[in-house]
Amino acid sequence: MRRVGNTALAAVSVTALCTGAWLLHGGAGSHAPPQPSAAERRTDGTHGTHGTDGTQDTNGARRRAAPALPHSPPDRIRIPSIRVDAPLTGLGLTAAGSLDAPPAQKKNLAGWYAAGTAPGERGTAIVAGHVDNTDGPAVFYDLGALRKGAAIEVDRRDGSTAVFTVDAVEAYPASDFPDEKVYGAADRPELRVITCGGGYARSTGYQGNVVVFAHLTGSVR
Repeated sequence: MRRVGNTALAAVSVTALCTGAWLLHGGAGSHAPPQPSAAERRTDGTHGTHGTDGTQDTNGARRRAAPALPHSPPDRIRIPSIRVDAPLTGLGLTAAGSLDAPPAQKKNLAGWYAAGTAPGERGTAIVAGHVDNTDGPAVFYDLGALRKGAAIEVDRRDGSTAVFTVDAVEAYPASDFPDEKVYGAADRPELRVITCGGGYARSTGYQGNVVVFAHLTGSVR
């Protein structure tokens, strides 16, 4: 697939993830997924696309940006602090121009925007996954509980693992989704991990999205 960046993406690109099938069919016994606290918001005034000042990890150490890696498709994402360990599939655009979603029945499958930046190379890479399906919580159900400084590991097809550090975790209503902040170009390797959140209504599903902002801080082979 030709790599075209993220300019085709908009807020509508993530609505396919947000039907809230489990909450809709699960009745009172179902519980909404965790949402980010105010403490996890970005506080430096930046949009996470040009900063190089480093981020504190969960042990208090400063984690500065690592050099970009060559392009290589990703195969797996791990977020140890919220017990995510999931394969990745390439996602394209639907006929309507929105980002396609991973198959809902495969609840532990996430996807990446294969026409854009690959995780680890310079730019903004996009990973998305369902928060739930009709059977219960899905791959990114606990994404809103992620904290600044947490590690995200992405296994790449060239045998390397790109290691990212979380800069912020934020929730946005669908009516005011900050496209440029989330999808905009970056001058260092960055990652966005997106799922549904921001409240829930039975008539419409989830009202917005949870977005994790992270930057590359290392790699291993």
